[in-house]
Amino acid sequence: MKKPVLLSFCLLLCLFGCRKEKKVIEKPEITRPPAVAGAFYPGTKQELEVQIEAFFENVSEEEEEEKKLRILIVPHAGYQYSGQVAAFGFRQIQGQSYKKVILLGGSHQAFFEGAAIDESDAWETPLGKVKIDKNLASVIAKYHPKIYFSTNAHSQEHSLEVELPFLQKTFSDFKIVPILLGEVKDELLEALANALKENFTENALVIVSTDLSHYPPYKIAKEVDQRTIEAILSGDPENFEATISAQMKKGYPNLVTCACGERAVRVGMILAKKLGISDIRLLKYANSGDVTGDMGRVVGYAAIGFYQEKSKIKNQKSKFELGEEAQKEALQIARRTLESYLKDKTVPQIEVENEILKQKLGAFVTLRKDGQLRGCIGSFEPDKPLWKTVQEMAIAAATKDVRFSPVERSELKDIEIEISVLSPRRKIKDWGEIELGKHGVYIQKGLRGGVFLPQVATENNWDLDTFMGTLCAQKAGLPWDCWKKKDVDLFVFTAQVFSE
Repeated sequence: MKKPVLLSFCLLLCLFGCRKEKKVIEKPEITRPPAVAGAFYPGTKQELEVQIEAFFENVSEEEEEEKKLRILIVPHAGYQYSGQVAAFGFRQIQGQSYKKVILLGGSHQAFFEGAAIDESDAWETPLGKVKIDKNLASVIAKYHPKIYFSTNAHSQEHSLEVELPFLQKTFSDFKIVPILLGEVKDELLEALANALKENFTENALVIVSTDLSHYPPYKIAKEVDQRTIEAILSGDPENFEATISAQMKKGYPNLVTCACGERAVRVGMILAKKLGISDIRLLKYANSGDVTGDMGRVVGYAAIGFYQEKSKIKNQKSKFELGEEAQKEALQIARRTLESYLKDKTVPQIEVENEILKQKLGAFVTLRKDGQLRGCIGSFEPDKPLWKTVQEMAIAAATKDVRFSPVERSELKDIEIEISVLSPRRKIKDWGEIELGKHGVYIQKGLRGGVFLPQVATENNWDLDTFMGTLCAQKAGLPWDCWKKKDVDLFVFTAQVFSE
């Protein structure tokens, strides 16, 4: 029986291109304060709660059905203008359980290229704080070089902030990932949609923040908004883009945009298409003229829901992807194993609940103390169940990484455990199948071979040619362009990374 190959962190740097470790200085929690409380929505808790509850009272309660709202488009103007429309959207998710909410919107205040994820630890409104899911944010950022962390892009932006009080009044115990889109290319929108799809667990929700037409007269706004909404309801991102373009070319008076969050809407629609979602519903439409009576210059608002059958949600994970409960169990196995082994050198007997942990999958276990690397060892192609691999790699990371002295039992309380689960390698016929930032690649010609993990490309800002050329030349000792030759074998795989 083939023995699994153990790789220390040193060897991983040499052979697999594992991410570079940076020194992390411990610092207090960073909270983004509200930027538009008292302007776009009430600045006190009592006033804010009263206003949102009044909005909800005007929306009838939906009956239970066999579908779950997965993506929600809602407006982001001042609550006095668009709050009631937004409430028609948020009312649909009351009483449901969502733990992770990805907020997507366009930037109104800062000009930048790419997609900016706020790097704060939490956001605050008059209703309290909501933590950012830093682990999920880090995973999403690996899918494209132009998906990155930025505090400045978010500091004065209102489009995502105004959705948060509605979420806080709708359910509790959730985290957010706030993502603002600046100037972007289509490939980034595709990469971001891929990142969301591959990390879209059963308890995740995407909120797309956008208003519709800006500043045309009332009658024209209704016509333009109807076409825009119909394009969204079609579920076809290309149709939506073409509809926006065609309307902007007609020269309607005072029309400056059909949807200020157009790019965020496109990401949501691309994601819906990848998930096979076809049930898209208009929940409510109105414009500012309906509220103020001013018909001369109006802004349009819509709440639109994307619904997925619950049975498909449960089945949409890939066969090697760990859900939240499986991740939690794997981390508990690693910690319980270390506690036992560092105490008296015994390996505890484990009864595994999640079936996926019984599959034969490769994994790396990384230990960090105060943000600093403390050990990392993995098995790329094991001959045993994942839970057993996690046990063995946890012990190896704590005691056999040659860069470090063995972990002491007294240190364990200060150590964070991270697990990276690798999918089985899959042979591809053509290099065009490689998705940069998503796929790790193993290349082989005769006795020569080399491999890069998926995150290598994004961490080094490499294009495909640089990624593959470096893999050939530096890892496999082959010519730079060998990856384009027919006599070379190419394999791809993906990695799922999670931590305590």
